[in-house]
Amino acid sequence: MSAKDCGHHDEERHKLHRRLFAALVGFIILILFIILLIFLILRPTKPHFILQDATIYSFNISSPNLLTTNFQITLASRNPNDKIGIYYDKLDVYATYRGQQITLPTLLPQSYQGHKDFTIWSPFVYGNSVPVAPYLSESLSEDQMAGTVLINVKVDGRVRWKVGTFVSGKYHLNVNCPAYVGGKLIGNSIAVGSAMKYQLVQNCHVDV
Repeated sequence: MSAKDCGHHDEERHKLHRRLFAALVGFIILILFIILLIFLILRPTKPHFILQDATIYSFNISSPNLLTTNFQITLASRNPNDKIGIYYDKLDVYATYRGQQITLPTLLPQSYQGHKDFTIWSPFVYGNSVPVAPYLSESLSEDQMAGTVLINVKVDGRVRWKVGTFVSGKYHLNVNCPAYVGGKLIGNSIAVGSAMKYQLVQNCHVDV
């Protein structure tokens, strides 16, 4: 066999490899497109969050403008989708007062939420001698004297959608749950030892 024939066979082999590679890439793209199309047709609905209650163990402002908080919340999430599951990869929960974060973030355990399923977390959130702006210290003292304080329980994290065997990339999840606590909410509060438990059942605003 001449060198010319060998070169010809090598070229044919390379062409065959390129065709096989192109066919494989085209097949993968087709499968991904079908999965994406199914995903778009199903149109995943963002999860629903409800802040069920908050038990306040400590909520004290001290000089100079230091806030100490310690409370436990019950947070429920429901997956409204009947064909899509949700992976909660990383969720941090914390509290804010008038836009300022007043507790450390508490990491919730990773979990998978099946179709139409519920998940309930009961984390503690706390902050020890957290510095707050002077005007916030004054506002908080006024709210406490008035008997009602509005705090916002927030969740910041990442979620993924699961359709069949397909799992999407990570999406940013933001949850904001307003919670009114204070001495004037007698009908919604229960004494638990030295703490006060507030029955809230508050719908939360969710962005994904």
